[in-house]
Amino acid sequence: MINLFHLNDHIIDTSKYSNLLHDNIVTEFEDTIKDYVGAKYAVSFNSATSALFLTLLGKNITLKVPSMIPPVVLNAIITSGNKYTFTDNVDWVGDSYVLHQFSDYKIVDSAQKLMKNQFMDECDDDDLMVFSFYPTKPIGSCDGGMIVSNNYEKILHLKSLALNGMSYSHNNWERQIQFAGYKMYMNSIQAEMGLNNFNKYEEKLSSLNLIREIYNKELGYDNTSYHLYRIVVEDRSGFMSHMKDNGVSTGIHYEAAHLHPTYRIDGSKCPKSEQLSKQTVSIPFHEGLKISEIYHIINKIKEYYGKTVLT
Repeated sequence: MINLFHLNDHIIDTSKYSNLLHDNIVTEFEDTIKDYVGAKYAVSFNSATSALFLTLLGKNITLKVPSMIPPVVLNAIITSGNKYTFTDNVDWVGDSYVLHQFSDYKIVDSAQKLMKNQFMDECDDDDLMVFSFYPTKPIGSCDGGMIVSNNYEKILHLKSLALNGMSYSHNNWERQIQFAGYKMYMNSIQAEMGLNNFNKYEEKLSSLNLIREIYNKELGYDNTSYHLYRIVVEDRSGFMSHMKDNGVSTGIHYEAAHLHPTYRIDGSKCPKSEQLSKQTVSIPFHEGLKISEIYHIINKIKEYYGKTVLT
């Protein structure tokens, strides 16, 4: 079976860690990512969901979010004490988007995108940009998240929130409880896996760029994401069954949340989201694909629609 995603193998020697769950390697990973995206400061978390939760905690706001959104984003909004309405934005998938614009700064959800100088290109100094290191994301780990900014005070406060409400100090014994916080910091294993994958990232991007060019040329799309490659089909269940029967995994990104009983808001109308949530399919798009597998996938897509099959 040709997998939808590719996960790297990791051998990690935990004997080199101290008694802490967040050794120096966590700081090294934070420094690596902030420098890559062009930000001054960074703070890491056990997940991007935790990062979003802490950025929204106590804000008492209503956010406008795309209906085609991972449910974890809505969960973070709800559990942090906020509300939301839906927009019909279907173009953000595989990219970054503004989760909320305050009067003086914005929160950018970039869980599906991580590029060189990205913070510098997309943000102002006081903005917060959120990244995810879930295994299937651009730089994967065993989950994890990070926020970067040029605002030191915001990063320091978020670091304390995630570190049980403790003031940050390099020496664990010098940290002091400031308030009741949360245990949401990134651990050393997450950081080491993230660093290992970062060291392969430029090579990965190069491979994905080649694969995307082939897909776009042969399938007639103009996709630009480095995270997902989605196509539109008429009969999704039939198409996915056909691909599975031919050894190709496919996926759905994402359902229209405004139709789900847990998240729906009466009166929400998002026609583009409703249509695409029934018709979009993600096909395998990762650096582990062989050329023969890429053309096998293309062949089976064309075969399903009775088009000319590549030889």
